[in-house]
Amino acid sequence: MSAAHAAYPTVQLAAEGASEHRPLIITLFACFVVATLFITVWAGRQTKDAADFYAGGRQFTGFQNGLAVSGDYMSAASFLGIAGAIALFGYDGFLYSIGFLVAWLVALLLVAEPLRNSGRYTMGDVLAYRMRQRPVRTAAGASTIVVSIFYLLAQMAGAGVLVSLLLGITSDGGKIAIVALVGLLMIVYVTIGGMKGTTWVQMVKAVLLIAGTVLITFLILLKFHFNISDLLGSAAENSGKGKAFLEPGLKYGATSTSKLDFISLGIALVLGTAGLPHILIRFYTVPTAKAARKSVNWAIGIIGAFYLMTIVLGFGAAAILKPGDIIASNKAGNTAAPLAALEIGGGSGSTGGAILLAVISAVAFATILAVVAGLTLASSSSFAHDIYANVIRKGRATEKEEVRAAKWATVAIGIVSIGLGALARDLNVAGLVALAFAVAASANLPTILYSLFWKRFTTQGALWSIYGGLASSVLLVLFSPVISSKPTSMFPGADFAWFPLENPGLISIPLGFLLGWLGSLLSKEEPDKGKYAELEVKSLTGVGAH
Repeated sequence: MSAAHAAYPTVQLAAEGASEHRPLIITLFACFVVATLFITVWAGRQTKDAADFYAGGRQFTGFQNGLAVSGDYMSAASFLGIAGAIALFGYDGFLYSIGFLVAWLVALLLVAEPLRNSGRYTMGDVLAYRMRQRPVRTAAGASTIVVSIFYLLAQMAGAGVLVSLLLGITSDGGKIAIVALVGLLMIVYVTIGGMKGTTWVQMVKAVLLIAGTVLITFLILLKFHFNISDLLGSAAENSGKGKAFLEPGLKYGATSTSKLDFISLGIALVLGTAGLPHILIRFYTVPTAKAARKSVNWAIGIIGAFYLMTIVLGFGAAAILKPGDIIASNKAGNTAAPLAALEIGGGSGSTGGAILLAVISAVAFATILAVVAGLTLASSSSFAHDIYANVIRKGRATEKEEVRAAKWATVAIGIVSIGLGALARDLNVAGLVALAFAVAASANLPTILYSLFWKRFTTQGALWSIYGGLASSVLLVLFSPVISSKPTSMFPGADFAWFPLENPGLISIPLGFLLGWLGSLLSKEEPDKGKYAELEVKSLTGVGAH
């Protein structure tokens, strides 16, 4: 046991409590993995063509897709990262809950229905409709893969932290092995089950996550006699920060830089969802635009209820756990929710605590696997459909060849994600997801909105917007405190962070919009007004939609 762990007995006891009931924990994990693999194999047998692999045959109802969208969206960041951020930073951590929820209004009002009507399988379908196919599809595919890999980092980091806590693994090699296991499972889910398998896994996971969160929320509220004031007061007192814990500024208020970081994070969270590839492709799995709209309405209701409960999870963890215990288990606070489950179930060494810890951790692990599968499917679909079929093969690839390319892309993306996930295992997963949101809002959102709503938009504008937004956001992240210069950075021993903000959204999102506008105005290409009129009718009415 390391010195840090020895200093904080709750963490040590958590590992010991988990080890006493390890057969139960392993059984629960195994049951979920076996059940989801069964669903995947069953769905794989029903996957007969490209429409089945990419869009689940467009057979899901609005409610089913809303449940699956919720499952795709409520990731390790939602369950582990937000609870940890609130437990450590109080009010400022709560920003993630608000940002992730408000973002759905942008997706509903601006993107969901027009995208469903205009595309077929990927975001690239919409962008290439009125532009030159090959350069725009290449850019859309590259952007989709980069955003998905950023998002995958968070899920991999969450998986490593979670299973390490349960199995008492403290070595770096053990944590990397866990990340590799998650990567292997996601490759199996996507290559065998395609969109049908992934959707059913996400639906099951959404039900499990909501049920688990309701249970922990109820038990925490019961402990404080359903008195929210007592809960918040105990959290403030136990945090050691007093009233400051319940007020803005603990994380984002000490300096002008941190205030700018707050604004940057808020912009990225609110605008990012409408540009996330794995969320956008979910709108293609329903038969009509009305069902797409209905699925977003269901998703908002389910996700809204969940994020309200994350407030109780986060402040509950702060009220019943010492900050030092949370940090000793994981520097970024990602284990706050599982540790709170252990404590609320009876504490270390108790059967109730071990069962609750095992159940909640199995649910969190289910969350990670489902989201990882959705992300991998989005990026492999974009590679196969946009880059392989339409750029490399110039539209001459058969459906069978296209699906085979998607499966090989899944393997390659899985390997890259395992390698990067191993490096990101000590970063806060909510923070990592916020970076993915910033990249999506910088590279994808401007191009989608301009394509759908601006007649003058050209191929050059699309390329400038995608590549400019993508390059600026990734570059600023690489030279930010997320990667180096801080104890919680990916490379804490190095210092090459010349960009002071942890989230690049404040700079890169306006730049993405500006480059799309400027590239179009400076372009010698004459926009195809006929194609724009067709797209406008198609996106608003659904006439001619697949």
